[in-house]
Amino acid sequence: MLLSGGLDSATVLALAAGDGWRCHALTVDYGQRHRAEIDAAVKVARASGAVEHRIVPLDLRVFGGSALTDSSIGLPTAPTAGIPGAYVPARNTIFLSLALAYAEVRDADAIFTGANAVDYSGYPDCRPEFIAAFETLANLATKRAVEGAPVSIRAPIVRMSKADIVRAGAALGVDFSLTVSCYDADSEGRACGRCEACRLRREGFAGAGIADTTRYRR
Repeated sequence: MLLSGGLDSATVLALAAGDGWRCHALTVDYGQRHRAEIDAAVKVARASGAVEHRIVPLDLRVFGGSALTDSSIGLPTAPTAGIPGAYVPARNTIFLSLALAYAEVRDADAIFTGANAVDYSGYPDCRPEFIAAFETLANLATKRAVEGAPVSIRAPIVRMSKADIVRAGAALGVDFSLTVSCYDADSEGRACGRCEACRLRREGFAGAGIADTTRYRR
């Protein structure tokens, strides 16, 4: 289970656990603007009863090209035409590749991701077409699959609205106060309330009719 520490991946982890999967959580510390979401992932994994939680250091700041890895690029605060500056080049491809290695070592039957193509910011690697293509790649590239035990890539919320994701997580008892979605959270995990991620999250709670437990700086 790719676990970012945000609302979406926390909900997917709860969905997987609720369906009886033994979940091994994987978080990537990729040099993002803050460590608050890494800390949140630790809390979410613990609260969900994950069998194991590993954090992989992989500094994508060496490439830059994103507002999340390069502070000189401004964070998006509203929908924009085209792909926004918070897009991290090839991030989900890299993350799923790491998860694929972990899954093969653990002899796992599936990889779960919180990718979402409805209430999202235009990232090309959050689309169902990408998930399907990566699954094809995964089953061409691994010893396990070649020997007759393919792995499935599961993105159960990929076509859900943010409001539906909030409802699903709430129904499963996800403690959203543990999660961090903000692009610019402070060291205590408090959200800025202004970035595009905060806007989408806030609208999700409002649309679901569920109280927003997000901690904001202002």
